Amino acid sequence: MDVTLNRREVVAEIATLFERYEQALVEKDIAVLDATFWDSPHTIRYALGENCYGFAEIHAARVAADPPSGGTKEAWIRLEILTIGTDFATVNLEFRPRGKPGIGRQSQTWMRLPGLGWKVVSAHVSILPIAM
Repeated sequence: MDVTLNRREVVAEIATLFERYEQALVEKDIAVLDATFWDSPHTIRYALGENCYGFAEIHAARVAADPPSGGTKEAWIRLEILTIGTDFATVNLEFRPRGKPGIGRQSQTWMRLPGLGWKVVSAHVSILPIAM
């Protein structure tokens, strides 16, 4: 089992996919958002005001969402990408939420799946109620 940490080429792949996902959030590009997540009943996404279990619930929440103009993030504060080997990664982002006090936190677990490529298998977004 390869457990080499942060191979440059793997980190670059994940960074590109994460940025594509973030842009899709702003644009509400459902096709890209759906393509980012593993189409499985095992996929989980905890977001602001929702807990989605399985791809079908994640998709339904995305379709129903009305994102604010300009997205939900005012600014990125810190982005941490950790890759383990060539098929597993975590992404953690600390951000300043748009229009809300506090510090936002976003985490994603990515796996490279045979025949599917990189997919998010678990995600979480929350806001710490800290005055900025």
